[in-house]
Amino acid sequence: MAATTEFVPPRSGRIDAKYTRVPGAKGNFEMIAWLFMRISGVFLVVLIFGHLITNLLVGDGINGLDFGFVAGKWADPFWQFWDLAMLWLAMLHGTNGVRTIINDYADKDRTRFWLKGILYFATIVIITLGTLVIFTFDPCIPGSPLEICN
Repeated sequence: MAATTEFVPPRSGRIDAKYTRVPGAKGNFEMIAWLFMRISGVFLVVLIFGHLITNLLVGDGINGLDFGFVAGKWADPFWQFWDLAMLWLAMLHGTNGVRTIINDYADKDRTRFWLKGILYFATIVIITLGTLVIFTFDPCIPGSPLEICN
């Protein structure tokens, strides 16, 4: 028994002009975005595995993860920038992927505009808050009984 499949054309049956490359056009944004996804993906693998190894395998493992562990880790600028790079690359990588999905599946220009607007707003908020947390983290809460704060 041989199974046959029938060719199903794309939804619209045509290629939208906004997605075709015009000879001589100067816009390379999609190619740069595609390249960014590949390069950031490689860096993210290194950053994430370094993060997991440092937090889960070195020292006391998962039992050693607590407020003091994070405070000690973020006291070193190396780990602040490591976590910052991981945050920024992960957010930008994910945002670029979701932007591509929105471009592929949102049919109306207005829908695409609002979805991408919400996406970009959420990305900016999360990157800003995450960066502030990393660089303004202070383990010494006023009135805290911790010995390192006295």
